[in-house]
This record gives sequence, structure tokens and C-alpha cells, in this order.
Amino acid sequence: MNLAKKILITVTLALCWNIAAMADDVPGAETPDVLVKRISQEVLETAKGDKEIQAGNQQKILNLVETKIIPYVDFQYMTELAAGRNWRVATPEQQKNLVTQFRTLLIYTYSGALSQVKDQRLEYKPFRAAPTDTEVEVRSQVIQARVGEAIQLNYRLRKEAGGWKIYDINVLGAWLIETYKGNFTAEINKSGIDGLIQALTDKNAKLATTFAKKAK
Repeated sequence: MNLAKKILITVTLALCWNIAAMADDVPGAETPDVLVKRISQEVLETAKGDKEIQAGNQQKILNLVETKIIPYVDFQYMTELAAGRNWRVATPEQQKNLVTQFRTLLIYTYSGALSQVKDQRLEYKPFRAAPTDTEVEVRSQVIQARVGEAIQLNYRLRKEAGGWKIYDINVLGAWLIETYKGNFTAEINKSGIDGLIQALTDKNAKLATTFAKKAK
């Protein structure tokens, strides 16, 4: 996955995960598309206007992701989907460890791209959903201002007890969960569920070291 795709995923996750916070606080909360439109500009302006984020302050970026984004994503559901049928045969302890490591991996992945947000703007496709729908897809595209390139960004949300939460993202036709599902399956076929957990743990350890060096 190239840097441009990581940037776009980061922006999208930041927008979508804040949807849940708004849904918790607002009676009769807006539909997912309205919430995304209302929150997205604030998120983009924050990323563009924060000099420390623009300068690549790794600790500040990590803190931003941890406090403002991560609490509002359904990581368990994401992990279940990515693990597929293997989730059902995993022990409760393996499931817990898998969710923890997958969560950590995504934090590092998206934090690493957040500082690269520069001059993008968002456009939205018509939103189609019934009032009774509990799972929806919001379609949008990111316009790169300097080159005028439009990049597809769609995301799936589901309505939970606490409000709408994001659980998947589509960048240029590729769904995030499907991508990880293939990687997870290959690793499990090679070395089992414990092998997948260890592979994610090792990857996260390397990312932690990299972030620590950049933060100095």
C-alpha cells in the first residue's frame, strides 16, 4: 500500500470514527452521511492547521489517534471479519490477543500517514439508506488539490447501542477487511492462530521502535 492510500485511509477513519461520538451525544442523531459531512471539515482543518502534526510529531499523532479516533471503532467486529471462519475456532484468549494486536497495528499504520495530510478535499456521493437500516455504506472521494485526482473512498458503518461505528473502508475498490482477511488466512494456514498473533506482535514491536526513534 503506497503512502497516498495510507493518507486517504487515515483521513477517512478519522472522519468516520468521530461519527460514533456525535451519535452518543445528540438525541435523534443525524444520518451517517450528514455526520460525516459535518465532522469531516473539522478533522481536515485540524490536520492541516496543526503545525506539530504537519511536522511529524509522532507522539502527538499517536495521542490524537488514541483519544479521538480509536474509542469509536468496532475493533472486535473488524477482527472477526478479518479472521473469518478462523475466529470461531480461536480460544477466547486468542481472540482477545488478536483484537489487541490488530488494533495496535492499525493505530501505527494510520498514525504514520496522518502527518501527510496537506491539500486534500472531500466530495460525497448521494447517500441511499432506509431509516430502518442498521448497516450502511457512505460513498465519497478525495480530491488531490494540486493534481485534481479523484480517489474513491467508501466506508461501511453499522448502528450499535452506542451509535454508528465504522468497521470497513474501501480505497480504490479494495475493502480493508478483505485485504487483511487474505493476509490473516495465509498466516494462519502457515503457522496457526498463535502464529498470526506472533507475527502481528513482531510487526507492532518494530513499528513501536520506529515511532520511538522519530519521536526523539
